[in-house]
Amino acid sequence: MRNPIRFVVIALGASFALAAASANAAPDKKIERLWKSKCAACHGEAGKGDTDKGKQMKIADFTTADFQKKADADLKKAIEEGVKVEEGGVKKEMDPYKDELKPAQIDGLVAFIRELKK
Repeated sequence: MRNPIRFVVIALGASFALAAASANAAPDKKIERLWKSKCAACHGEAGKGDTDKGKQMKIADFTTADFQKKADADLKKAIEEGVKVEEGGVKKEMDPYKDELKPAQIDGLVAFIRELKK
């Protein structure tokens, strides 16, 4: 009786581990579509800021180790509250999304940005 229970527990544990690995391997398709519709026009599909608008505003390359050092809270704040700064004579502006996106979507975008470093 103990062996079948042990087998089930091990099998369930392995299933959860595989599911977690799969989830980390591929970005959430809804978040990926959200990125493409709300962010990619300026930040680029790969987060490099290499679009015409991104180059004009000198948007940071999200794939760099230096950018990835930013805290999740800072990324979340920028998405929620927007950005309106001037650096080196260049205006960098992004609309706030706190009223347009759900908290889970914002968290998903932060996670998506973290995946860009790979």
